Amino acid sequence: MMTKITRDTSRRIFRNTQSRYQKGYSAVSKILHWLVAVLIFGLFALGFWMVELDYYSSWYQDAPHLHSSVGILLAVIILFRIFWRLKEGAIVSLSTHSRWESMLSKITHLILYILIIFVVISGYLIVTSDHRGLLFFQWFEIPSLPFIFNNQEDVAGGIHKWLAYSIIVLALLHIAGGLKHHL
Repeated sequence: MMTKITRDTSRRIFRNTQSRYQKGYSAVSKILHWLVAVLIFGLFALGFWMVELDYYSSWYQDAPHLHSSVGILLAVIILFRIFWRLKEGAIVSLSTHSRWESMLSKITHLILYILIIFVVISGYLIVTSDHRGLLFFQWFEIPSLPFIFNNQEDVAGGIHKWLAYSIIVLALLHIAGGLKHHL
């Protein structure tokens, strides 16, 4: 009896459920999902706020370092999340979902993953455009690329901004879809 309870608990924590009677994400999948969501919205809010800071603000230097470090943390978590999703697989859509809803959900998830990866890359290109590395929470430095392109900071900054806005729009679409199915 104890072995079955332990096995069932372990399965719910680490394995997605895809039986005929029950479908659901594991605890690890849920934690990764919500951690990425909090980081995305937190980074967006911080980025939106910090671009308006003036030179005399006490946060003028600190906010970009915090934003970059949390962005690197997001990159590590999203790469682990992609690995975890490939390992566990996605949950099969419910039979109550129409074909277009299932397809839209898959496309939205794929685009979100791609946009998050590219927003991190563009952020890295902004920070390292002056050949200095990216300091990760003052613990260690991620070196810059050995090359830069003309106007790298501005080009990467524009891309970073529009990718961030696109992620938020898609995340809101994702939230609306989730609310539709829960309500």
